[in-house]
Amino acid sequence: MTIELPDEAATQRLGEDIAAVIRAGDVLALQGDLGSGKSTLARALIRALADEPDLDVPSPTFTLVQTYGTTPAIAHFDLYRLGHPEELGELGLGEDAQEGAALVEWPERAEGTLPPGTVTLSLSEYGEGRIAALSGEGSFRDRIERSLLARRFLDASGWERATRRRLTADASARTYDVVRKAGREPVLLMNSLPLVLGPVIRDGKAYAEIAHSSRTVHAFVAVDEALAQAGIRVPEIVAQDVANGFLLLEILGSEGILDADGQPIPERYEAAGALLAKIHERDWSPEIHAKAGFTYTIPPYDRDALLIETELLLDWFIPWRDGKPASAELRAAFKAEWNRLITRLEATEQSLVLRDHQSPNTFWLADRQGSDRIALIDFQDALIGPAAYDVASIATDPRVTISEELEAQVVAAYEKARNGSPRFDPESFREACAICAAQRHTKILGIFVRLKLRDGKDGYIAHLPRIRDYLRRALRHPALTDLRALYQREGILS
Repeated sequence: MTIELPDEAATQRLGEDIAAVIRAGDVLALQGDLGSGKSTLARALIRALADEPDLDVPSPTFTLVQTYGTTPAIAHFDLYRLGHPEELGELGLGEDAQEGAALVEWPERAEGTLPPGTVTLSLSEYGEGRIAALSGEGSFRDRIERSLLARRFLDASGWERATRRRLTADASARTYDVVRKAGREPVLLMNSLPLVLGPVIRDGKAYAEIAHSSRTVHAFVAVDEALAQAGIRVPEIVAQDVANGFLLLEILGSEGILDADGQPIPERYEAAGALLAKIHERDWSPEIHAKAGFTYTIPPYDRDALLIETELLLDWFIPWRDGKPASAELRAAFKAEWNRLITRLEATEQSLVLRDHQSPNTFWLADRQGSDRIALIDFQDALIGPAAYDVASIATDPRVTISEELEAQVVAAYEKARNGSPRFDPESFREACAICAAQRHTKILGIFVRLKLRDGKDGYIAHLPRIRDYLRRALRHPALTDLRALYQREGILS
């Protein structure tokens, strides 16, 4: 694959495009003669990772290696003065490539000792500029090609010569970059690859099919339009390429519902709860006819989806905790009890379920009033299901410690906004809220362990004590007496 670089700025943008997708374990070998642009590209890549356009990035010609505490950490090697390939071990290339990423100039001096999966970028003069040739195999190569496709989307959407800076990744497979161009407000680039379904686990279906996870960016586009039409503040879609999974989104601001120390702001949580009342008072058609010319059908939050989510606890949490699979007896008792509770949920009010209504996915708009001060950014997995689900989600935010007092305030704010509605039954709602909270945090115990074991995201394990506490609260409800006994017997709450 070749990339034309007509000027130095284009070489710098290529560095930014690679910075947007480089991960720990990646090695980029930079080949080319003196003056071919290797250092220009390396400098741009490191500055993009650091988000410091003026960062001093000296050439490691004499030191051979220079390291940077970016995310991921990166080591910049210059092997021009390397005496022998065996010296690479002394320089720590293998260790650096495991703990972070590595850029290697003059890789030919390594004589085939670079690790598997290394991607090589060869730079050479081409007319008034340069040309870069990309070679290699593996996920890093695939990510670079995807990033270059994103750059073409930006260029075609009127954002040519824009800069990109990636945001911290969330728990999903999507990635986000902040895109800036002189004279324009910055926008957010969403890069959403089609969902990989994974192995078949039941009835010829993969987990994502049973759980009704969104497979393409079409879901985000359709639900964004539907929410906007209902008067809910969501990001404006500035440009879209739904076929390839790219969106340019309005940035709604920087204020969330947590304070500077990461603690919940009660007024904002109450507004986030009250916003749900506005959503639940509306009739939602499952079919959305998007402006882009496609029709999207919002899936149901049905029994199979609710049940397969709870079983994440059996599939991931229990084996991780016990060192062995969940027993057949536990699975049978677990499934029987959850089937009973799901039957009760099916009899409660049904509405649009955002499915992930929590602090990272909400913004605070101080210039508005009431629940309109809350903006939403994450809803592509929305379903039609129990209205109480999102109330339970925000009232017991999995990433933030919500006191019982604040939980009650959020629920009360929602109930006050629903007061007098003929479709709202407080007693039924309270029971549904408890069941949904128990379902959600049962699921999250499994998800957070899966993120550690499958995806290498260790930080989520720190949230498990809080999730157990939320479960204990939910299981106090009389409708959950039998589930509480099962969880206590199996040690899930301790």
